[in-house]
Amino acid sequence: MPLPAKTFESDDFGPSFGLLARQKIEVMIRRGMIAPSEPIEARQLQPASLDLRLGPKAYRVRASFLPGRERCVGELLREDDAIDLASGAVLERGCVYVIPLLERLRLPDSISAVANPKSSTGRLDIFTRLIADRSEAFDRAPRGYEGQLYAEVSPRSFSVRVRKGSKLNQIRFRRLNSQQLRLAGFAIDDRELAQRHDSRPLVEGAANLRQGLILRVALGEAAPGAPIGFRAQKHAEVVDIDRTGYRLDDFWDRIWPRADGRLILDPGEFYILASQERLQIPPDLAAEMVPIDPAMGEFRVHYAGFFDPGFGASPDMKPGARAVLEVRSHEVPFALEDGQIIGRLVYEKMAEPPLTLYGEGEGSNYQGQGLKLSKHFVMG
Repeated sequence: MPLPAKTFESDDFGPSFGLLARQKIEVMIRRGMIAPSEPIEARQLQPASLDLRLGPKAYRVRASFLPGRERCVGELLREDDAIDLASGAVLERGCVYVIPLLERLRLPDSISAVANPKSSTGRLDIFTRLIADRSEAFDRAPRGYEGQLYAEVSPRSFSVRVRKGSKLNQIRFRRLNSQQLRLAGFAIDDRELAQRHDSRPLVEGAANLRQGLILRVALGEAAPGAPIGFRAQKHAEVVDIDRTGYRLDDFWDRIWPRADGRLILDPGEFYILASQERLQIPPDLAAEMVPIDPAMGEFRVHYAGFFDPGFGASPDMKPGARAVLEVRSHEVPFALEDGQIIGRLVYEKMAEPPLTLYGEGEGSNYQGQGLKLSKHFVMG
């Protein structure tokens, strides 16, 4: 179904530019820049992003793809491959699915969008990416985009049950001024990060900055009898995305610290680890975890790497949460050492601070976290 003509005013966002906070995402909804086929639910709105909902059908595809400049995603999907999600269906481990979302976009020329998996999605090892019509890149909707949104979904460790309305990824919106329209990067430089760290700590102790904040993996004993990580079991039961209360030990093997502080990553295995550093995200910034060196290639460490404003904040203003690391080794075994550099946080300015920060509203499942699995699992 074609989208109706744009009817929103060109500027209803004030004088600021950067990532849009929840209150401005609500303006986008009212102005028709976000055009859902069903009304947005309040719980979809996060401090600096909007959770996206699966539509009523999924399509199993042979392989991941991008439509390219001339085609829409729907042209490449076959009704013979459709799966009804109305009452729930299982997406099998190792298969690839494309799912039209309930949300569409009608962006003005000053706003672009970028997506990433939700934290719980990444911790379940569900590889999820956004696809837009006529696109040549995943997880991007260019400024001025009008059209349908799709999720590419490929469960890697567990088969999962989803349904219409399930939420696997989220989208955030960047408002650009005339000098930013051709920029590819929006990261705050190390000099400004150092100044911010001096006034309010971004991380416990000294800030190790190298085009962002350096993070190191924690493989030493944190507390007596506590694991230093978890490894996904290969033949576990199906996980229902919208259910909690699963027994941890039915799905995960605990990893115990070794005397030498090492962990050998086996190819194809999926691990949940944690950073040594405790951190916090200031109210006027958001952050994303990126590889320390894209050419390194031995392992992937960021399936869901977005950190909302307020993440990790504590009542005493000190950094209060560790970064959880979703790690998969590639072709060869790889030895991690306790304290080894494993990623970095890149910070970006908000157009304005959210009225409600992470940890102050619903859906803040990981505030104050240490090593923590997704919200679906409980001890015992």
